[in-house]
Amino acid sequence: MRINKFIAAAGVCSRRKADELIAQGRVFVNGARVTEPGLDIAENDTVAVDGEKIGAAEKKQYIVLHKPDGFVTTMDDPFGRPTVMDLVTDVPARVFPVGRLDYHTEGLLILTNDGDFANHLMHPRNAIYKTYIAHVPGFPTLGKLAALRRGIQLEDGKTAPCKVTVIRQYPDGVDISISIREGKNRQVRRMIEAIGHKVTRLVRVSVGNVQLGHLPKGKWRHMTPREIEEIVKGR
Repeated sequence: MRINKFIAAAGVCSRRKADELIAQGRVFVNGARVTEPGLDIAENDTVAVDGEKIGAAEKKQYIVLHKPDGFVTTMDDPFGRPTVMDLVTDVPARVFPVGRLDYHTEGLLILTNDGDFANHLMHPRNAIYKTYIAHVPGFPTLGKLAALRRGIQLEDGKTAPCKVTVIRQYPDGVDISISIREGKNRQVRRMIEAIGHKVTRLVRVSVGNVQLGHLPKGKWRHMTPREIEEIVKGR
């Protein structure tokens, strides 16, 4: 088995992240630093990441977490801020977050120890929609909403066409549902800022067929077999 696949199967991180760990010199096999992500390892080889020995694959876990505002989506934080890992200490395996939600963004976050599943979710070719509800002060015009749907030119490139619907109106603003297939940094916030508005609250409510529903903030649940199957099959 290739070293990056072994690390992912052990629940340490995704294969893409494993490649980064190898490039950073943080992976050792039988005491020797690994420099090639395509290295094949034998069944009796000893693998360590950051000095910690890792073993064979654990039982696969697929978790849906309702991330609250004020948590970072990392395994640990050098600044001592609370992380999403603080909310899943009772999961019966070591899991890692698939993708990120910004510090102030709430909502659905998937965590797993299945590296292949994580890669499938994150790979651009699979174009899995992620839906957010953005609370926006003011009233964007039909023209501005159409611009969002067509794609917005940001400093790191133009966004792909997306789905945009005003789902609720208030005296001072609106809630907008926006479904994107990409994962640019702070993408939804930057898109709305580009049309002259701001986001005062942002909640991710679905990833593909997986819905946040009424899951309380800070709580998690197991994904259902159907949810897992439909993500893998691209439904």
